[in-house]
Amino acid sequence: MIQTEFPFRLPCGYLDAEGTLHQDGVMRRATAFDEIAPLKDPRVQANPGYLVIILLARVVTRLGIIEPLNPKLIEGLYATDLAYLQDLYRRINEQGHGRLLVACPHCEGEFEVEPVSLGE
Repeated sequence: MIQTEFPFRLPCGYLDAEGTLHQDGVMRRATAFDEIAPLKDPRVQANPGYLVIILLARVVTRLGIIEPLNPKLIEGLYATDLAYLQDLYRRINEQGHGRLLVACPHCEGEFEVEPVSLGE
């Protein structure tokens, strides 16, 4: 069975108006509609950089006790947390296409690695 929901913990967390810190959450796999629908949003049409905000608001289903999320909450995240969620989104929705199956030359055990691009 395919895993559709993935728990996570934000590096910094979202501090709500009452002073509660929310770090633990759940992200679900994106559907084709999740990636297409935001393109019609006027905020995305005015500023293509806003696409990630709308997209994450659709696929992050819970953050702490907050559910559902909205774009305003995603806007309020620290840049570190936004980058973390973008990376998690990529990993979840690529289904490991970025990983390579390799074998250890010593023990011949197989495992997956994620290659790092030059300059990272």
